[in-house]
Amino acid sequence: MNAVHEITDDQFEAEVLGAELPVLVEFWAQWCGPCHMVAPVVEKIAAERTETLRVVKINSDENPLVSARYRVLGLPTMILFDHGEPVLQLTGARPKSAIERELDKVLAPTA
Repeated sequence: MNAVHEITDDQFEAEVLGAELPVLVEFWAQWCGPCHMVAPVVEKIAAERTETLRVVKINSDENPLVSARYRVLGLPTMILFDHGEPVLQLTGARPKSAIERELDKVLAPTA
């Protein structure tokens, strides 16, 4: 079972902006080589953080409205939304450790 769910422009508000958990959105396209490289990494992060993070992906070619709204100019781009607000944006394929380090900076509980 995939831990990453594919969504569309029409589902974005309910699935991302209205979510209770923070949501990592991966913007991708079928022709994008780096997108295919980072997909298993994003899948692994999603599987390991099911209790604390929801992960979705949206095909930018098929769903241009959300991509334009958040000024996604390069692929892959990952945007972390917390309480409906974008709090982190990462562009380009990165290793799992680098993605997790950036996520943890934003999602770490404040002491």
